[in-house]
Amino acid sequence: MADVIFSKVCKDFGAFNAVKDLDLDIRQGEFVSLLGPSGCGKTTTLRMLAGLEFPTSGDIKIGDRVVNDIAPGERDIAMVFQSYALYPHMTVGQNIAYPLKKRGVPKAERAEMVAKTAEMLHLTELLSRKPKQLSGGQQQRVALGRALVRDPKVFLLDEPLSNLDAKLRSYMRAELVELHQRLGRTMVYVTHDQLEAMTMSDRIAIMEGGELQQFAPPQDVYREPANRFVAGFIGTPGMNLIDGTLSQTGSDWQFEAPGLHIPARGLGPAARPGAACLGVRPEDLHLGEGPTSGVVQLVEQTGHENIVVVRIGDDLRLTGRAPAHQLWKSGETIQCAINADMAHYFADGPTGARLNTPLDTSAPSIAVPEQNLKEIAQ
Repeated sequence: MADVIFSKVCKDFGAFNAVKDLDLDIRQGEFVSLLGPSGCGKTTTLRMLAGLEFPTSGDIKIGDRVVNDIAPGERDIAMVFQSYALYPHMTVGQNIAYPLKKRGVPKAERAEMVAKTAEMLHLTELLSRKPKQLSGGQQQRVALGRALVRDPKVFLLDEPLSNLDAKLRSYMRAELVELHQRLGRTMVYVTHDQLEAMTMSDRIAIMEGGELQQFAPPQDVYREPANRFVAGFIGTPGMNLIDGTLSQTGSDWQFEAPGLHIPARGLGPAARPGAACLGVRPEDLHLGEGPTSGVVQLVEQTGHENIVVVRIGDDLRLTGRAPAHQLWKSGETIQCAINADMAHYFADGPTGARLNTPLDTSAPSIAVPEQNLKEIAQ
């Protein structure tokens, strides 16, 4: 096992800054996801760690060794690609054994290691088949086996589940988590899928524009988004983000926007009167009760709940959750209320930094709602 450390790492492609001053400290044995939209720099970061790209500046360490100029084959890492990259003319057994053959491992020892790996991944009955005879999930396991048989210090996984259907992705998520728990190896996982990152990771590194936005456990990312980007990116339906104004009378704060006026609670010392953004998770918008009137614009029935879009005033649209039995109709007027105790506040401007007082990390963790985890990436 090994720590993985990025220290002020930058990667430029001509005038384009793909990764900017990245500081990342991944502990040995940790499962870390690099998460963000397309073009955010997550794949470039993984490729630099793999040795497929070299940093323009800064240092990358695996264990106690700086690997900036070390060839991929000498870094003691194994990478699983999105395309699986299996050799079509080889059997499953030969694909798994190939890295060992290249390293000159004796044939008898290779066979023993392949058999052990195949048993771990439930591939024993498939060792004589070719990749074209396998399902997507089976091919995925073969690709994992080829990485696993090398017993590397660090596993790198580049969107390995993106080619699978939804049901198989769910199964393979559980398989990967179980595999990580058994091996205890450091795993760095690139994905744009929030559900994968939220349900599999010890910590999530959220990137945008080549910069690290937040690096924290899934619960903290959900409960305490570091800025407006993270708040809007994590969660489906997304957090309601409302531009308005903070004002202060004595020790009391208020937030106002067209059609909305609520007490602002839990603000930290960075809060200032003036323009700000209010963030409200859909589960914290109470529908069917409260002082504010709105008109139902849309109802999406998901089976176990309804997603309801409500228009307040002329321009403000808020999304909330409702039990499946509450079936409002488009055009119907309903009451609603924001749970002021669960509101998030962000500064005005390009950074949109969080203004709330940090939560007490010594207090019991508040679970992310199960239905939100299930639908985060849909």
